[in-house]
Amino acid sequence: MLVDAHAHMLPRDYPADAPECFPRMEAIDDSTDRLLVFGPRPFRARDVFFAAEKRLAAQDASGVDAEVLTPMPPLLRYDLPPADGLALARHVNEVTAELCAVDPNRLIGLGMVPMQDPDAAAGELSSVQDLGLAGVEIASNVLGASIGDETFLPFFTEAARLGVAVFVHAMPAATDRLPPQAMGTYVVGLEGAMAAASLIAGGTAAKCPDLRIAFSHAAGGFPLMLPRAQYFWGGTWNEEPKVPERAVMPDDGPSPVEFARRFYYDSLVFDRRALRFLVDYLGADRLLIGSDFPAMPREDPAGRTLRSLDLPAEVLEEITWYNAFRWLGIKPRP
Repeated sequence: MLVDAHAHMLPRDYPADAPECFPRMEAIDDSTDRLLVFGPRPFRARDVFFAAEKRLAAQDASGVDAEVLTPMPPLLRYDLPPADGLALARHVNEVTAELCAVDPNRLIGLGMVPMQDPDAAAGELSSVQDLGLAGVEIASNVLGASIGDETFLPFFTEAARLGVAVFVHAMPAATDRLPPQAMGTYVVGLEGAMAAASLIAGGTAAKCPDLRIAFSHAAGGFPLMLPRAQYFWGGTWNEEPKVPERAVMPDDGPSPVEFARRFYYDSLVFDRRALRFLVDYLGADRLLIGSDFPAMPREDPAGRTLRSLDLPAEVLEEITWYNAFRWLGIKPRP
């Protein structure tokens, strides 16, 4: 069995009387594709983004048994006024629930919430559950603020209390330190690392030990930053026993690596050597299959690089499907 835990959807349309702040999906001549107009760069969306039968056929073609569907990141517009952000989230969540209802065993939906208003975002989590969605997707930053900022602690506390899974999608934030063409590559990696690190350094991971949270693209550069954080915490290499007098930043709590191994990470890292490092360092029980489909093409078949590592069958099963259900907090579906 294989679950693609990082896949995206878009609504085909928006209500004719939708507020001005809503996106538009425009027809494209002689095509079933639609043009998403929302922000400075229109996006051509293939029909597989919103047509359930197309998604299921694509799953069959690439050896996928189920997908976790999240809104395309451009919909996470935290710059909207909170009331507009909530209205948009509710519409997208309803559409996601309708799409997944076509085949709930193969289409598992996550919603979105207006993180620009953390209290409203926390309050909306129960409505997300009522729709039958398994969790929510959030961006790696909220208007430039790290998600580990104490402002967002009530949201994560409520997500943990309700058992709502959270998927953190790296979202490039404007910077003048790298050229624009680096937004989709280096900046995405930096964003994932900053998001994961902020949850540990800011105290959210300690305060929400039951939070089930996953990061896109293995949280970017975060796994390679962990050994340095571990050394500063414990004063030793290779996770050897802590030597307090050598620790640069002594802390009596769990180590950075212990916190990191509470998180989940998708395997969308594009290289078997990087994937092998994640298995060895973070643990096979922390990894999920991810593809970014249909924004990016899946491997053919899905999980091809993972299978090339010749992992034991039981380890492979953990990564290909079992961990996804554990992260989502739902029973495996037939």
